[in-house]
Amino acid sequence: MTVADITLRRATPADALAVAALFTHARDVCMPYLPKLHTPAEDRVWMRHVVFTQHDVWVAVLGGRPAGFVAVKDDVLQHLYVHPDFHRRGVGAALLGKAQALCPIGFRLWVFQQNAQARRFYESHGLRLVRLTDGAGNEERTPDAEYAWRPV
Repeated sequence: MTVADITLRRATPADALAVAALFTHARDVCMPYLPKLHTPAEDRVWMRHVVFTQHDVWVAVLGGRPAGFVAVKDDVLQHLYVHPDFHRRGVGAALLGKAQALCPIGFRLWVFQQNAQARRFYESHGLRLVRLTDGAGNEERTPDAEYAWRPV
């Protein structure tokens, strides 16, 4: 499969369960340092009733299954997750490109400081580090980093 095989489409309510499962799995596999604050069932409810109702959500499909998703609200990229099976295949870049199209004057996002892979990804795509915090402002109480993207 190649980048050309990635399909981006607006998420529908029927996607909520698959996107929630992708979110939970990606965090479990790629961010084992995070505290487990919610059950997968709670993630499903939150995804369906909060993320899918309050954000502009897009799904990347590769090989007939959801490979990642992006959720944007106002000028904040709230979530960009790629299923670990689809890392390094262009899914994240496609989703980031969608966020840039949705927010042409720019956006900001938060990433956990320990998430070195995500930080390298964002920096390689032109986002700049704005500030580091001790995590007091996030639910996980885990040090994070704010990034921003502004078009040239």
